[in-house]
Amino acid sequence: MFEYLKGLVTYIAPQYIVVEAGGVGYRILVANPYRYQQDQVNTVYVQQIVRDNDQALYGFFDLAEKNLFQQLTSVSGIGPKSALAILADDDHQGLITAISQNDVKFLTKFPGVGKKTAQQIILDLKDKLEKQTILSSQSLANPALATETDNVALNDGLQALEALGYSKREIEKITPQLQQTSLKTAGEYLRAGLKLLR
Repeated sequence: MFEYLKGLVTYIAPQYIVVEAGGVGYRILVANPYRYQQDQVNTVYVQQIVRDNDQALYGFFDLAEKNLFQQLTSVSGIGPKSALAILADDDHQGLITAISQNDVKFLTKFPGVGKKTAQQIILDLKDKLEKQTILSSQSLANPALATETDNVALNDGLQALEALGYSKREIEKITPQLQQTSLKTAGEYLRAGLKLLR
C-alpha cells in the first residue's frame, strides 16, 4: 500500500521513529532508529503489516533494506520483529554472504533465530539472494546527537538492543566493554553492541 514516507522526523525512540508527513505523525518501527536525523526531513521506505489484532508500519533506510526485510519475513519462523533484529546490523552484505555460504553459526547469533530457523533461512533464501544484488545500507553519522553525553547515548543504544530482542543478561555482559569506548552517538553504541553480541 505504502512505498515510502517523506517527512520530518519528530521523535526517535529505541524501537521506532515518528515521521510527520501531511500533518500526520506516523509511528514507524525500524531496525536502527539512530540512523535517522531528528528535526530533519527524511525519506523512509515502509512496509505495512496487518494482523488479526494489530497493524504496524515498518521502516527502512533504503529500498535494498526493505527488499531484504521482505525476503526474511517470507521465511517460516521469521516474523517482522526478528527480521528487524537481523537488519539492525548494518552489514547486510555480511548477512547475504553468511546465507550463501551456509553459515548457520552466524545466523544463530541473532535474537530469536535458532539452528532450525537459521537452516530454514538458508534453504529459502540462498538461491534468491545469489540472483540479485542487494547493496548494504550505509550508516550515517547523526550530528543531532553529537552533543549528547556518553551516558545518555550509551543508555539509548542499550535500550535499542533490548528493543531488538536481546536479553538484559546479554546486554549487561557487553556493557562494560561499551563503557570503555569513546563513542558519542546512540547509533555508534548500537552498532558496537551488535558486533560484540555476534
